[in-house]
Amino acid sequence: MTTPCDVFDKLSASITARHWEEIFALYAEDAVVENPQRPPVPTRYEGRETLPENFGGGMNVRMNRADVLIHGTTDPEVIIAEYRNVGEALDTGKSFDIANIQLLRVRDGLIAHSRDYHDYLRLIAALDGLEDLKKSFEAAQRELTPVPPRPASTADPKSPRGVGAETLRTREDLREHFQFSEQGKVRFQVRDLVIHETLDPEVVIGEFDYQGTAGDSPEFRVSNIFVLRVRDGLIVESRDYADHLAIAAATGRLGELLART
Repeated sequence: MTTPCDVFDKLSASITARHWEEIFALYAEDAVVENPQRPPVPTRYEGRETLPENFGGGMNVRMNRADVLIHGTTDPEVIIAEYRNVGEALDTGKSFDIANIQLLRVRDGLIAHSRDYHDYLRLIAALDGLEDLKKSFEAAQRELTPVPPRPASTADPKSPRGVGAETLRTREDLREHFQFSEQGKVRFQVRDLVIHETLDPEVVIGEFDYQGTAGDSPEFRVSNIFVLRVRDGLIVESRDYADHLAIAAATGRLGELLART
C-alpha cells in the first residue's frame, strides 16, 4: 500500500529532478492545493488541471530537499513535512536556502489536499524579484471574507494538548520579540485555529490566522503554522512559520524588510 510518506518521497524526487508531469500525476483529479502565505495574497487551486499554474510552469531553479522531518498524525491520511529547499536560481546564479512546511492529505495513493507554506522572500530575492514583489503588494486587492474552510483538525477535542529562522532561547528573548505589538500599536486576535495531533505525544501543530490592525492600517489577516513541543504543560520548543511578508506589509514595514534582504 502506498503511504503518505511514500508519496512525499516521490514528490521530493520529482521536484529535485524537475520532472513536472510526474509531479502533477501525484495529485488526484479533484485535488486542492493551497498556498496560505504566497505573496501578495494567498492562493487556492482546485483540480489537477490547475497545477501548472500553481507551479508556475516550473521556475528556472535547481534545488534539493534537506533536513526532512515527517510528522505522522492521528489521521492516517495526513502527514506534515518540515524541510529545507537548498538550491540555485539558474538565471541569476544566486543560491538560496529556504524553510518549508507542507501538510499533505493522501488518499488512494494520490494527494487530495495540500497546504504549502514556503519562505517566498528568500526565493524571490534569489530570483532578483524584490522590486516586483513590492509592487505586487502595492497593487494587491485583499479580501478578508469569505475565508476558505480549513481542513478538519486531527486533534481530539478533549485533548489537554490543544493548549496553547530566529532562535529565541529565554522568556526575556520572547518578551523583546513581541514588543513590536506595543510599539506598532498592533492589535490582533487568533482566528480559525486548527490543531493537528502528531504521533509524538509531546508535539502538536497548529494552523491559524492573525486578524487585526496596526495603528491606522486597514484590517489584515495573515496565516501561520506553528510546531510546538509541550512538556509538563509548558512550551519547551516552537518552530513558527509566520507570514513575515504579509505582516510587514500590513504594519508598514515592507520596505524595511526588503532592504534588509
